[in-house]
Amino acid sequence: MTAPAISFEFFPPQSLAASFRLWDTVQALAPLQPRFVSVTYGAGGTTRDLTRDAVATLHKSSGLPVAAHLTCVDATREETLGIARDFAAAGVKDIVALRGDPPKGSDGFVAHPDGFASSIELIEALRDAGDFNIRVGAYPDIHPEAKDAQADVTYLKRKFDAGASEALTQFFFEAETFFRFRDACEKAGIDAPVIPGILPIENWKGAARFAKSCGTHIPDWVVDAFEKAERDGREDLLATAICTELCSDLIDGDVDSLHFYTLNRPELTRDVCHALGVTPKVGLKNVA
Repeated sequence: MTAPAISFEFFPPQSLAASFRLWDTVQALAPLQPRFVSVTYGAGGTTRDLTRDAVATLHKSSGLPVAAHLTCVDATREETLGIARDFAAAGVKDIVALRGDPPKGSDGFVAHPDGFASSIELIEALRDAGDFNIRVGAYPDIHPEAKDAQADVTYLKRKFDAGASEALTQFFFEAETFFRFRDACEKAGIDAPVIPGILPIENWKGAARFAKSCGTHIPDWVVDAFEKAERDGREDLLATAICTELCSDLIDGDVDSLHFYTLNRPELTRDVCHALGVTPKVGLKNVA
């Protein structure tokens, strides 16, 4: 099995202790030489400034290629593009362009009166601004707001047509879910890279809640397996095995890149990468 190219997602810290945890995570995973690392926005744009600071710090201090998440939520067009210009001024020109989740407690996404109404409008504006490499989200399971699976594929095609270069998928539990989505993308004429998003399950109850909120299907066998593992105190062992098998199945199906949602906890992600043959490169120092 050929080792895949990898990338990692982090979220911005909101406390001093969280800052140390993020830095420890970066140090643990940097020797695996990811293609890039990304930094998220919180729901409703709540971590906008924290994301901007974390992106600038990681770019300056880690030596890793950094991609910044950028959303349309609760901001004018000028404010959103101003943040993009701040990223560029800090040397970061890779953007993960997303509509973004609505603020907690709201009934759904409502565009700012002077803001972008969709991720496609944001992608087009970033494209017209020039010199940004734009990644976008994709949904192997049906997005909660999509009419059906084909609607997700059609919308992804519009994102690529608007100027995106690569898509990162929402996480899923079975390789066949991704393969079906990949086939549908190819049928729709999408020939740009669509990279599977992988969630190593550090906390089963939290992962299950997250899956429910974003429309990710949870197979019965996964639920049963974690219920039994919790009784036996073997959740970490099961999580590593399930994640490694999923990644291996994807690689056997000609997937050559994987994007890991680390949740700023490196151990499980690192163990899975090692199992896949992605190991620290000789002579590469930890970031400092």
